[in-house]
Amino acid sequence: MSPLHVAERALLEERRHLTREEALAVAALPLDDLPSVIALAHQVRLAWCGPEVELESLINAKSGACPEDCAFCSQSVRFDTGVDVYAFLDIDEVVAAAHATKAAGATQFCIVVAVRGPEERLLRRVIDAVDAVQRETGLEVAVSLGLLKQEQADRLAAAGVRRYNHNLEACRELFPTICTTHSYDDRVATATMARDAGMELCCGGILGMGETLEQRVDFAFELRELDPCEVPINLLDPRPGTPMGDYETLSPREALQAIALFRLILPGAWLRLAGGRERVLGELQAMGLLAGANALIVGNYLTTIGREPEADHALLEALGMPIAVGPGEGRFIVDATGAHPMPARKSIPLTVQQ
Repeated sequence: MSPLHVAERALLEERRHLTREEALAVAALPLDDLPSVIALAHQVRLAWCGPEVELESLINAKSGACPEDCAFCSQSVRFDTGVDVYAFLDIDEVVAAAHATKAAGATQFCIVVAVRGPEERLLRRVIDAVDAVQRETGLEVAVSLGLLKQEQADRLAAAGVRRYNHNLEACRELFPTICTTHSYDDRVATATMARDAGMELCCGGILGMGETLEQRVDFAFELRELDPCEVPINLLDPRPGTPMGDYETLSPREALQAIALFRLILPGAWLRLAGGRERVLGELQAMGLLAGANALIVGNYLTTIGREPEADHALLEALGMPIAVGPGEGRFIVDATGAHPMPARKSIPLTVQQ
């Protein structure tokens, strides 16, 4: 039986996760077979998650001067990148950005700060901002504040933070070549703390940082061990002045293959296309959604420009994919361990958003 038939039977008939060997067999298929892999990924996305696409926007609420040395990041104080440097924004500015997020049709708003981890004053400011955004917009709020202590995670959850974003960035084997100022296990620990505190976990990374295809598959399996609700898929957009500034980007076909593999390995997650999709996929961004992605960052990213939300709305309209809105009543999928609750969303036709 071909690797695709094995994967199809496992995911659509047996309703179980793929083994690493089964996923590697699909990954080893030649890129000429990519249309078939994409078709299966789309079927899996519909069967496990439904047709909805979740929209989120983010704000770089504190930019630059980060002490860490992540080789891809233009916000590290160690690299001369010319990125804007500023302290945590006024709460009114954060709320204004949240209003813009709501106007763009997004239901998730993520407050991001460039730090190793939050000191007490910053944590209080973030909690105040979360409260203000919730009161004035009703949006679901996510935050990304770097490495946490359990007490900090508990306070964020008590403040109503729905999701905590803390990406692994790369697989365990590759991570030491990406960052030396903290460890892969530090990131796993924070992801676990956030989930244990009661927040949904948003945990993904960046593809195209020199990893092999096998390491890309390993990365997806390592993420699956953390049971994230959401997996951001960033495609490296090399930033001048960083150690990766001269890296070549993935080809569109490589990126689409990776998205499809992530869907097959993480069938029930929100796979969110994020930074670099415009540069790497270009006119093939629709294919990213047909290859298994079911969430988007709309608007700009942390230090790079995205595209107008209206362009993404038009794309979803053309694909016939409804936008997910708000928390739903609870949707369940079944895997090898039994009923597994998913973060459900109601959906509305795109025309309502326009």
